[in-house]
Amino acid sequence: MGDAGERRPVVDLTDEQARRALPLKWGVPDDVLPAWVAEMDYAVDPVVLGAVQQALADGITGYPLYGFDPALAEAYAGWSARHVGWAPEPEAVIPVVDVTAGVRLALDVLSGPGGVVFPTPGYNAQFGLASVTGREEVRLDVPASAERAEIDLDRLDRLFAEGARTLLLTQPHNPWGRVFTRAELEGIRDVVVRHGARVVSDEIHAPLVLPGAEHVSYLSVEGTHDHAVAVVAASKAFNTAGLRCAQLVVPSAADRSLLADQPMARNDSHSPLGAIAARAAYGLGDPWLASLVDRLDQQRALLGELLATHLPEVRMRPVEATYLAWLDASAYGHADAAAVALERGRVQVSAGESYAPGTTGHVRLNFATSPDRLTEIVARLAKAWT
Repeated sequence: MGDAGERRPVVDLTDEQARRALPLKWGVPDDVLPAWVAEMDYAVDPVVLGAVQQALADGITGYPLYGFDPALAEAYAGWSARHVGWAPEPEAVIPVVDVTAGVRLALDVLSGPGGVVFPTPGYNAQFGLASVTGREEVRLDVPASAERAEIDLDRLDRLFAEGARTLLLTQPHNPWGRVFTRAELEGIRDVVVRHGARVVSDEIHAPLVLPGAEHVSYLSVEGTHDHAVAVVAASKAFNTAGLRCAQLVVPSAADRSLLADQPMARNDSHSPLGAIAARAAYGLGDPWLASLVDRLDQQRALLGELLATHLPEVRMRPVEATYLAWLDASAYGHADAAAVALERGRVQVSAGESYAPGTTGHVRLNFATSPDRLTEIVARLAKAWT
């Protein structure tokens, strides 16, 4: 990522700047602190922002390259080699509009008609994605009592034996904050191969692995290329989701041929500005990303300290990646802890129910903000819940 002398600092947005820059996250009443949707309260890396500004100055507002963008593919392959220790051949990297659209495209074209296994708690925007593609959503629930969220391989085996054909894997995981180990991924691979099933691996949070953990791409595991694709993006780490560009990594030439044969309507057109931002992030963003990971590590530690002081009964699962903490506040007796946080504390967090239907007392908290704001957020939660 570059040494400390090369790093570019992470700059906190003021409240006024955040309201302009992040209209969804900060589109709340003035007395509410937002800690919900996965956007960061930080200014965009100036190098990435500069690339987009130059593109606009050059009048690049037309259609992007369709199907394959060599410069984007090379930039991602280089980033993956540096950060993950494995890189696809550039021909495997296909632009898509966003990660959820990439998952849908993979399911539509590459998966059999059987059910899609969706571990829960799961990313709330992907609930119902299986049914959109005409497939059954088969939930693999991780018990709320689990200290370390792990996929039950015996249960996964049974679901495939009962007819499911695809595993939708989110890793690093949102909202668990888990980074799966190579051994865990190898175990998943063995079950998948035994049943001739497929894996779609959502790896958008790969750049946001925090100290103490290491991201292993599912595609870097031996024996996965004939049955798996990964969906990746720079947008989560570089706060550019609104620019609309992710990438589908398809190592199998046969799978790429199937995708190439699809009508254009299958793959929603991504944005040329998103592709430019992604190229800049992958190729030139390491110095800023290093600073960001340091900041998030500090915020993770601060959140732990604040909870221990003000909300000692809240259980926070270990956050190994992302800037999202999965909190169990059920000890304080509120079934809908998020609603109570908003009503009594004027803090907006994400309701656990939207990630794990039937779950009570859980919330997802976004800690990618300033230390002062995070301190105030926890103080308000303590006032609301206790």
